[in-house]
Amino acid sequence: MTKRQLATEATGPLKGIKVLDLTSVIFGAYATQMLGDLGAEIIKVESPGGRRGDGGDIMRWAGEVPEGAPRDLGPIYMSINRNKRSVLLDLREPEALAAIKALVAESDVFAASVRYNGLKRLGLDYESVKAIKPDIVYVHGAGYGSDGPYAGLPAYDDLIQAGSGLADLLNRTDGAPEHRYVPTVLADKVSGLFMTQAVLAALFHRQRTGEGQFVEVPMLECVTGFTLAEHLFGHVYEPPTGQWSYTRVANPHRKPFKTADGNIGLLPYTDKQWDEFFEIAGWGETVAQDPRFGDYASRARHVHELYALVETVTQGRTTDEWIALLQPLHIPVVKMNRLDDLPADPHLSAVGFFEHYEHPEAGEYVQTKHPIRYSATPANVRRHPPRLGEHTEEVLAEVKRGEK
Repeated sequence: MTKRQLATEATGPLKGIKVLDLTSVIFGAYATQMLGDLGAEIIKVESPGGRRGDGGDIMRWAGEVPEGAPRDLGPIYMSINRNKRSVLLDLREPEALAAIKALVAESDVFAASVRYNGLKRLGLDYESVKAIKPDIVYVHGAGYGSDGPYAGLPAYDDLIQAGSGLADLLNRTDGAPEHRYVPTVLADKVSGLFMTQAVLAALFHRQRTGEGQFVEVPMLECVTGFTLAEHLFGHVYEPPTGQWSYTRVANPHRKPFKTADGNIGLLPYTDKQWDEFFEIAGWGETVAQDPRFGDYASRARHVHELYALVETVTQGRTTDEWIALLQPLHIPVVKMNRLDDLPADPHLSAVGFFEHYEHPEAGEYVQTKHPIRYSATPANVRRHPPRLGEHTEEVLAEVKRGEK
């Protein structure tokens, strides 16, 4: 298996941008990794442990590491902290706080997910940071917007899934009485994408005007808006014209369809595609003439019955047979991958999606590549995920040289 070498210099569109990163866990760390992939220099500031912790980003300690590997390089941390340098500072100490303020003076972006009152107590609120670097882009990842009654409350993925309506979707779909979380840290990652977008927009504004600004990225508002893009549905109108939640999506029959040897994702969409699928299914003279399925609007109203019918026929052929039949007709279809199947998926293999590296202390590890292609300014990987405080002396020495 070929191991990739680290790039020697940034080629992404954010080359030359320095981000002072006081985020952690997944929300902020996911966002700043994307900025790092795009060429930004990311200085990850971490705090020493207390009486009951080992310090640094808590994701360092989640999951098992290979035998002999450092414990501070846990698997989730490894997945979202490349292209960063780690600086270990106890911000309760005056010297450490002075070092942070010296780093602010050299930075383009100040990103934090610490609660804002805590930043105020440290003298790292927006006004204080702006006094040091007037054009700073100051991005605060919060649980809840500062104008509302939840402002300042702690927030994690589970809480935001609960508060945003996400936890109300699965039971609406299958009728089970209990509410459940979507089994991925969706709120954190969606909010991280919003944070990345926020940084880029604010940098663009600064480039055009020379003006920095304070940007607040509240998880609840981001994830609620994300959820309601389709699930506001009939409640878009006043008075409502229908239910909450998009009927096609909140459908117990919307799932990978069983085949004779596996499962497929299958979604005829247009009238023509459904007509052709009905013909292949042997329903050309029956279902195709059913007024419930005659056009898009009718199918949307009867989508539960329609999807229930589909699986009665998909089990009669193998996955490969369905793909061979449907792809030439441009009917959307794909083999369903289990997580175990992803590394061997022919498309992901062809695009080099899984990249293999050799960490000097953790050994061999896998990363998923930055998914977006830039023809002129490609993203790249220049640094392994750092050990806790690995670059403290190096970064502080650079600050001192810059002050002279």
